[in-house]
Formats: sequence, C-alpha cells, structure tokens
Amino acid sequence: MEVTGWLWTVTLVCLGALVLGDLILVSRRPHEPSIRECALWVSAYITLALLFGGFLWLHLGGEAAGQYLAGWLTEYSLSIDNLFVFVIIMSRFRIERRYQQRVLLVGIILSLLLRGAFIALGAAAISRFTWVFYIFGGFLIYTAVKLSGHSRDEPEYSENLLVRWARRVLPMTGKYDKARLTTRDARGRRRFTPLIVVFIAIGTTDVIFALDSLPAIFGLTDQPYLIFTATVFAMMGLRQLYFLLGGLLDRLAYLSVGLSVVLAFIGVKLVLQALAENNLPFLNGGEPIGWAPHIGIGVSLSVIVGALTLTALASLVKAWLTASKVGSRD
Repeated sequence: MEVTGWLWTVTLVCLGALVLGDLILVSRRPHEPSIRECALWVSAYITLALLFGGFLWLHLGGEAAGQYLAGWLTEYSLSIDNLFVFVIIMSRFRIERRYQQRVLLVGIILSLLLRGAFIALGAAAISRFTWVFYIFGGFLIYTAVKLSGHSRDEPEYSENLLVRWARRVLPMTGKYDKARLTTRDARGRRRFTPLIVVFIAIGTTDVIFALDSLPAIFGLTDQPYLIFTATVFAMMGLRQLYFLLGGLLDRLAYLSVGLSVVLAFIGVKLVLQALAENNLPFLNGGEPIGWAPHIGIGVSLSVIVGALTLTALASLVKAWLTASKVGSRD
C-alpha cells in the first residue's frame, strides 16, 4: 500500500482542524454536556470514522479498509478501558464537572502528540527489525493474562513519579482558578494552578495505556498511515464518551475479559507473524518457519467484533440480573 504525501497532508490538515475546532468549542463555553449532546457527538465521530473507512476502501482497497477498521475498533475499545482511570483521576483531584471537558481534551491532545512519536518509532523499528514482533506479541499476551484477572471493585490510582515531581518543583497555588492553568497569588506573582498536575496525570496515564494499545494495532497493520488515523479517530470521541457513559462504566463488568481475549489473539498473531518472517540466528538457523499460519484481516476483524459483542451482551445481562435482584428485595 502506497500513501502519497498529498494524502498525508490533507489528512493531517483535516484532523488538525477537527481537533482545533473541538478545543475552541470547549474553551468558549465550559460546561457539563448533557446526555443528548454527548450522544450526538459520539455518533458523529463514529460516523466520521466509518466514512473514512469507506474512503479507504474506495481509494486504497478492501485490505487497507479492513486493517483500519480492526485497528480503530481495538483502539476505541481500549480507550473505553482508559475511562475508568480518568473517572478516578477527576474524582481524586476534585475537578468540577463543567471544567472536566477541557482537562480531558488537553490530555488527549498531549497523548496524540506523544503517540504520533511512538507510531513513527514503532514503524521504523519494525521495518528494520522483524524480531520486534516477538517483543510486541509477548507483551500483549502478558497484558492479556494480567487483564483477565483485573477487578474493578476497588479501582485505584497512584501518582507516578512525574506527578510527584510536578507537585514538589512547580510553583503552584493551593486552589483552582476555574479552568485556568495559571493565576496570580496574593502577592501578584504568576503561579500554576493544581490543574497543571491534573494535565500531567491524564497525559502520562494515557501514555501508559498506549504501551498496550499501540503494539495491538501494530499487530493488525504495519502501515503508519492506518495506525495514525485509527488512533486519532478512536481518541477524538473519548471526551464525549466519558460523559455519555458516566455511571454506566461500572456496568461493563466483563470488559476486561473481552479486551484480554482481543489482546491475547493479537499477541499470538504477532508471534506467528514473527515466526513466519524469522531471521533470528538462534531460531531455526535464522530461516523463516514455514508452518506458522497467516491470520488474515478478515479473521482478525471477526474475532475482535465477536469478542467485544459477547462482552457487551454478557455485561448487559449481568447488569439486568443484578437490577432484578435488587428490585425483588425492595
């Protein structure tokens, strides 16, 4: 697949305008969005993502469109898992609901910039060293096993080194000033508000999540253009999804199970691909291993959709049974 510089330029300009427009809207009128508003925005972003998939189908072919859709769906699902931590951070730092939109958006923009750098580095490493697939695959399988036993009953957030450093070093006031990043103290000196710490917490936490999601999408496609666009479209709807789901997050009881299945599948796929392209001298004499099967994008997309659909249905059934039991007791 060949992506021209013209296509890259147009895509970056359009996505940049989308992000800028979102930032302007949030800055002009900070508020807690209604369910209807969030539903419209989330529907609009999903529609845009699917339309872009159709554009890829017409211009780059069905294989590219399938890889993009599988990557977007995987990233979007993993982003939902991120929301659990975002909820905890917002509660931990006591951010007013009407200012949470701006915090989320700035955090997402920072994360997109960092992920763009990660994508470039990952693509360069894979193009030169096929053994990187072994590392990515093994890490995803490890993450899947760890995630399968993850419980949301008592979610926790611990401040990382960068957040603790910011608290200790940066000149800050002791209270927020609406959604401002800086303000003046009683002596008229310019100081950061505690909001800077929240931005750092959101940004660094999402980068940690990227350590899972980026290897996963590299397991579905090795095309930087498809990886980048799938990541951007998945994250652009994250802010509205945060408010739309809200208290419904705890009802997604089996989300971790579904995500662990997806990550384990992609991890195995990466290892098989590494075996098929093997050049490690201590494994099979540095020759590719012919018996390693190739898993096409159609199979990958089916497994991802199937696992997530079953996860959603099982979660809804459990939520309904729990509500029925509570209702019968009352």
